[in-house]
Amino acid sequence: EDLRGSFTAYPFDARARFESDDPALAKIWDVGWRTARLCAHETYMDTPYYEQLQYYGDTRIQALITLHMTSDTRLIKNAIELGDESRIPDGITMSRYPSSLPQFIPPFSLFWIGMIKDLWWYRGEVDFLKPFLPGARQVLGWFEARLSSNGLLGPLEWWNFTDWTGPFTNGVPPQDTQGHSSVLSLQFALGLREAADLEEGIGSPQQAQQDRALATRIVAAVRQSCWDSTRGLIADTPEKTSFSQHANVLAVLVDAIPAAEQASVIKTVLKDARLTQCSYYFRYYLFRAMKKAGLSDQYLEQLGPWHEMLAKGLTTWAEEPEIEHSSRSDCHAWSAHPNVDLLATVAGIEPAQSGFRKVAIRPHLGNLKELNVAMPHPWGEIAVRYRRNGKKLEADVTLPEGLNGTFLWEGTTTALHPGAQHLSL
Repeated sequence: EDLRGSFTAYPFDARARFESDDPALAKIWDVGWRTARLCAHETYMDTPYYEQLQYYGDTRIQALITLHMTSDTRLIKNAIELGDESRIPDGITMSRYPSSLPQFIPPFSLFWIGMIKDLWWYRGEVDFLKPFLPGARQVLGWFEARLSSNGLLGPLEWWNFTDWTGPFTNGVPPQDTQGHSSVLSLQFALGLREAADLEEGIGSPQQAQQDRALATRIVAAVRQSCWDSTRGLIADTPEKTSFSQHANVLAVLVDAIPAAEQASVIKTVLKDARLTQCSYYFRYYLFRAMKKAGLSDQYLEQLGPWHEMLAKGLTTWAEEPEIEHSSRSDCHAWSAHPNVDLLATVAGIEPAQSGFRKVAIRPHLGNLKELNVAMPHPWGEIAVRYRRNGKKLEADVTLPEGLNGTFLWEGTTTALHPGAQHLSL
């Protein structure tokens, strides 16, 4: 006789907005925020139904959505604290916590470090974050103890999940007979680089130097053993029998591929269907590599998988593409990262100093003609409106009191000051 629904979730208040002349992007924005909200309760959760667990690979992306769309950092801080509490005597965190069943995904411990770096970069929070540096060092020590004589990580315990994608058995990238994997080794190098940024900012400069030196050695070892000159790509293992987007995305992010070659490699990654493809989740890192290689103007062209989910009638984002079976979860916030990039890449709003003490705005509008966005900042709100006519760009930028920065467009850099300003470029 009666049927009712009741909504419950963590009480996030969306402070960001995104409006453009492409109505499909409004749908992607709304569905992404709905997905993120449904996957946040007393902790972040991978899904509101299937498991309801705070996995740290997922959580890093969920925290970034929070940092871009809200002014509330409590759930992020809670996740960082819980990750530290989950560490075992060996040094690494659990893959998910809290959980009644212990489970370990070593790469997710590296993303826990990345989440600490993200909070520092976007919000500062130095006093809160400094106590977690010893735990981060122990995580890195766990990995360092497992390096082989060739400079790559050797066999690793536990479940070394990287991405749900067909050729990765149970989500684990290929390894050679000695257990060597470029993907896992490069994830360690990326974790070392992010830890070094933290150490330089709020910890030990000497430790930062050691982390960078170790990352450089690993990167050189991967380049030496896994670079295939015939294909112009990093292979998944020294045997060079399999190739993935993942290995080359990570290689760009840590400069295992020289800067002058990165754009060419990423173009190959985007068009070579023979490569193991990134799923929704790992495309977040694919998009980071595109940005690093100077290809962000192609970002909007890469949202095809999200348009396909909308065409199927989904009102939240799925966990993985339907490759061999239906997705087990049709609400998975690790797939909601377009909400980050619509602000950080398309609108181009990013911190230029830790704690967001300066801003750098570098839009990548693709085919958009009009864009109106707002993003929360620790000191207020950053608002930007773009109107483009041919090669001419009109931009109205409003920054909160005390915030300075730069606006970068087509090789031109313009200084930004607090308050409202109009740019004609």
